Amino acid sequence: MLFPPEVATSLLTVLECSRCHTPYDAAHPHTVSACCGVPLLARYATAAAPPRTVLPGREATMWRYHELLPLLDSAHRVSLGEGFTPLFPLPALAARYGLRSVLLKDEGQNPTGSFKARGLSMAVSKARELGAAGCIVPTAGNAGVALAAYCAKAGLPATVVMPRHTPVAFREECYWYGADVQLVDGLINDCAARVRELNAAGHLLDVSTLREPYRLEGKKTMGYELAEQGHWQLPDVLVYPAGGGTGLIGIWKAFREMQALGWLPAHARLPRMVAVQALSCCPLVETLAGRQPNCQHYQGRPTIANGLAVPRPLGEALMLQVLAESGGTALAISDEDMLVGMRELARLEGLFVAPEGAAVWMATRHLLATGWLQPHEEVLLLNTGSAQKYLDNVLGRYAA
Repeated sequence: MLFPPEVATSLLTVLECSRCHTPYDAAHPHTVSACCGVPLLARYATAAAPPRTVLPGREATMWRYHELLPLLDSAHRVSLGEGFTPLFPLPALAARYGLRSVLLKDEGQNPTGSFKARGLSMAVSKARELGAAGCIVPTAGNAGVALAAYCAKAGLPATVVMPRHTPVAFREECYWYGADVQLVDGLINDCAARVRELNAAGHLLDVSTLREPYRLEGKKTMGYELAEQGHWQLPDVLVYPAGGGTGLIGIWKAFREMQALGWLPAHARLPRMVAVQALSCCPLVETLAGRQPNCQHYQGRPTIANGLAVPRPLGEALMLQVLAESGGTALAISDEDMLVGMRELARLEGLFVAPEGAAVWMATRHLLATGWLQPHEEVLLLNTGSAQKYLDNVLGRYAA
């Protein structure tokens, strides 16, 4: 059933420094906070929000939560139908490993094939609302594709900077959308340095992960959907592939907002959050284990899960905060184990997930084996994209 687009009635009040809580005017464009140089977070007048009972009559996209999104004028919305992706039970895998309930939210069914559609829909909408001349992003693949698509829809120029070893499918799709694609030797931190050079004059909106406050708001809608699709009951454990960490931070932000809204009880049990990284690029795991003070000098290596090759995430402190508040943890998965996970999900559940999605399943197996996860608990996995674009990385590696 189709519903007409909602008229935006955002309850956005202020942007706030995520470290010292200094407020910033939400009506003007911002990057990181001027006070501390850390991500800004959007805050809303939650007391004025409607009850959750209004939701069933709204469009089945992320924009059904428009009061809690930062777009002030719906005329600037740039949408391709992103959000409200399906939630699948995985009974065969649950039975094989003795788990009561395993669910998977498949973000690969978003426009452009990944969860990045949410964040880039929001960021490009705000770019248009704020009068930006265009957008630029460093990317491991999916974010660049999403930016290119939404900028094409908005009629804005897009510049995408990605590692030279990025699978060809990502590059080709960006070309088809008309983006200016720049290839760089190295990982996403090297691409970020190139973005700073290209955008030294500041004419383009830099939508690098957490360097503007809008992508996070699009990503957080995964949390709203999980609650609504679960009939306002959340799982015991939520397992998420965390490169830059925007989704992990955003989902937790959504849970806290829903408590403030009264959509979830103030003292509701929230899931233990698990951040999954690649063994070859796991800065959060190393920091959490105390083997380094922070990720500022971490050196990562490439992985078949391109989205996890983020050696120095700006959001590290916020990710650590989520893990601490939720009683969660972080762990790293090898490329070889990701391939095992891809095969299991494909052959037992008919789902061809990205290596990042396979990593969260293999992390679940590990947590169950170590006793951190109990068989009676309900676990929810986030698959962030379709495996189709990763075929260069996994070609011929499907043998049992």
